[in-house]
Amino acid sequence: MNAAPAVEAIDLVKHFGETRAVDGVSFVVPEGSVLGLLGPNGAGKTTLVRMLTTLSVPTSGTGRVAGFDILRQPTEVRRSLGLTGQAATVDEILTGRENLKLIGSLYGLPKKYVREATERLFARFDLLDAADRMAKTYSGGMRRRLDLAVSLLAAPPILFLDEPTTGLDPQSRSGLWAVLRELVSEGTTLVLTTQYLEEADHLADEIVVVDKGRVIAAGTPTQLKDQAGRASVVVTLTHAADLDRAAQLMESCCQEVHVEPGSRRLTAQAGGLGDMTRIAAVFETSGIELDDLGLTRPSLDDVFLHLTGHRAEAEDAADLTNEGVTP
Repeated sequence: MNAAPAVEAIDLVKHFGETRAVDGVSFVVPEGSVLGLLGPNGAGKTTLVRMLTTLSVPTSGTGRVAGFDILRQPTEVRRSLGLTGQAATVDEILTGRENLKLIGSLYGLPKKYVREATERLFARFDLLDAADRMAKTYSGGMRRRLDLAVSLLAAPPILFLDEPTTGLDPQSRSGLWAVLRELVSEGTTLVLTTQYLEEADHLADEIVVVDKGRVIAAGTPTQLKDQAGRASVVVTLTHAADLDRAAQLMESCCQEVHVEPGSRRLTAQAGGLGDMTRIAAVFETSGIELDDLGLTRPSLDDVFLHLTGHRAEAEDAADLTNEGVTP
């Protein structure tokens, strides 16, 4: 028998006056997996997270978290999840350790457990050296890691992350990704919204694309990329003088060969690695020298453009202020 999903959105609708911010959204998140919620400005991603975490009441529809209904069992839902919002919510005048002690007392957790969990979490997030410094002295990356540590103190099986790496430098972002992958390997279920398409590509098992409050696409990163166009084999020649002959060779085994004017690059539509192998074999016996040969797929940014007509952007401020949240 299949286990119940960790998270379910069931025809969720949310109105703000005449604005339909979320318009009948449904999806399922299996246990131990990562769902990425992607969408352009004002898509309703944060509103979805707020409804599923009981911070906002749906106009209609419902959802389940860890099997508990968000409308009928909000207390049980809250006990089953952790939430990290777009901005760090730690108390700046407390030390890192005191922040976790405060949250532990609010949860009613045993003091010994809080002390031991704090040490484990600070070691995991590389915060031990800063544990007794006031949070206001932390860098942006350190505050995000402290915020995530706070969210994990009660060891929730499900974690909602709303733009978890916004404002972080690439090194801090990469470090946080590593921690999140580790959490998933230990069985945690993640639901994350992100403005970084690379982030969703690295972390998400499934992606739900939302635009104007509706789900317009869903699938694995590879499935969504395939919707935006086929893969291409890209050949870079060593010598530009070989361009015409190389184009003739590729046209003999491929369709839609494109020569980039003024460059040494040629591209051809491909179905996968088999086409790349065939093209490599043709060039191997041709005497034409290559600098590079590889297979490229459409990016998630191409998916956004294909589905919505515009590139992915950060969550729209209006979507947040409608919920009374300061962006």
